Amino acid sequence: MGRLFDMDSPVMRLLNRVGDLLILNIMMIICCIPIITVGAAYTAMHYVILKIIRGEEGYLIKGFFKSFVRNFKQATLTWLLMLLVIAIFIGDAFIFGYSGVVFPKPLVITVIAVAVFMLLVSMYIFPLLARFDNTIKNTIKNAVLLSIANLPKTLLMALFYVLPFVIGYFSTYSYIFIFMFGISLPAYGAAWLYSGIFKKFEPEVEIASDLDFSLNIESGKEEINGESE
Repeated sequence: MGRLFDMDSPVMRLLNRVGDLLILNIMMIICCIPIITVGAAYTAMHYVILKIIRGEEGYLIKGFFKSFVRNFKQATLTWLLMLLVIAIFIGDAFIFGYSGVVFPKPLVITVIAVAVFMLLVSMYIFPLLARFDNTIKNTIKNAVLLSIANLPKTLLMALFYVLPFVIGYFSTYSYIFIFMFGISLPAYGAAWLYSGIFKKFEPEVEIASDLDFSLNIESGKEEINGESE
């Protein structure tokens, strides 16, 4: 029985992981309340979760706010850009549904397809911001390329993120679980998938900081402190 509660036992590791995800979920909810900080909070969460997946975790709260502050400007600008795109698609949905005009089916299908594709791309944007030092333009470009090149994993990641909404739709009793783990748990599942993808583009040499290297997938190059590898 004593071994069951050893810090290195599978049970204690599982409980620690559950506790970490609970804390991250609550921190995400709190940090997302101003709305404008959603991007920075989401980036910080992925920074910590990727560390956890790779067994590099340190102080969870300290790591979260380290990334939150460091990536605040880029993540916020990216989030505002995404909000603009979301607003456009919501506007399109209202026009299609309530304008009284019958639009050609190919047009409606095209708009829906573009919206779905952009949602798939968006799943990579904040993890990329958390892991690589890059411009917003290159981050989005890399997200597009990764989402296409790893389509099966991308679709599985989408399933992780959609699952809480599906569960919540069918069961109101699940809201407490969603409140506790509805953001961090899907992100944790997604990180298991994109961690291996990112590894392919990360430098093999040890680097001083998490963001001392950038990524240009299109050219197949990574840069460390401004030098091509």
